[in-house]
Amino acid sequence: MSDLYNKYHLKKVINASGKMTILGVSTLAGPVIDAQKFGDEHFFEMADLVKQTGRHLAELLGAEDAIVVNSASSGIAESVAALIGRGSKHHVYHPYDARYTKREIIIPKGQNVDYGTPEEVMIAVGGGQVVEAGYANMCSPEHLEIMITDQTVGILYVKSHHAVQKSMLTVAEAVKVAHDHQLPLILDAAAEEDLRKYLDLGVDIIIFSGGKALVGPASGLVYGKKQYIDWIRLQSLGLGRAMKVGKENIMGLTRAIEDYLQAGPEDGDSMQRRLQPFLTALNAVPYVEATAVQDGAGRDIYRASVVIQPESPQNAKAVTAALKSGNPAIYTREYRANVGIIEFDIRAVDQAEMDAIVQRLHEILD
Repeated sequence: MSDLYNKYHLKKVINASGKMTILGVSTLAGPVIDAQKFGDEHFFEMADLVKQTGRHLAELLGAEDAIVVNSASSGIAESVAALIGRGSKHHVYHPYDARYTKREIIIPKGQNVDYGTPEEVMIAVGGGQVVEAGYANMCSPEHLEIMITDQTVGILYVKSHHAVQKSMLTVAEAVKVAHDHQLPLILDAAAEEDLRKYLDLGVDIIIFSGGKALVGPASGLVYGKKQYIDWIRLQSLGLGRAMKVGKENIMGLTRAIEDYLQAGPEDGDSMQRRLQPFLTALNAVPYVEATAVQDGAGRDIYRASVVIQPESPQNAKAVTAALKSGNPAIYTREYRANVGIIEFDIRAVDQAEMDAIVQRLHEILD
């Protein structure tokens, strides 16, 4: 099957960027592929498949209910629509009707990020009106609270490395503000790793990407309070129709979550041990200074942070461009390349690929 790279004129990829949608997110384990294959080869009553797999996952997680959706993005849009329509069949068929005046979704300003599309786009797709709270560099519980009006239907909190971290209220603080005003909190936790943590905090609607930490197929998981999940499930008759998830991916994600809950993600200590020889090799490349850094959002993920020295003939942006231009294309985390820093995420990188990265850097910088 590797001939498909040649057949479609595609480059191979070394993914030192992380669980990124632009690279296909994750590669799947055999049991997950087998579950997808079973889905591919059989028919189901789809409404029953959605409901029963959701119940099964909810039991595993200790949630009231759950649903597998097309993606974390569709989870945001369908959750917003659900809070506006509140189970109304009329709303499902007419989601943007002017009679539904309560549409405000409050989000901390520093969390209205572009993760591949802006959060506000998915809110708008669901029929919501974005209300930003706080400022680009801070948002307190009070900032959130003062934006609540009688038109507010929910609060959206984004737990992500993309979002502003400093001077930001915590998830627990956001839950308290929401519940003090009888509002639900939607949590976009797409790339988070702990499935049970936010249930313990009382979050009403929790959204995970199926393909990121959970190492499942392209999909999303939404779970939390039963009433809200019922309303979200109803969206499949409306705007959710354009976001439907296939039977094979429902089966695949369900198996991936079962396996994930047993094995868990790679722990930080193991990641740091794998990093050490890689860091040593990177530091032998001219104009490179490499150290281990923890994920900016506090997850137990460690990466190689490479500073390209000012005297280098190539700046960090040029280096990342050169890495991507080869075959295999080497993708890194280049969010801080403008200040001379490149990060290498090794979760999906084996030793041979680390060696190839180091060799390519020598070719670029020697």
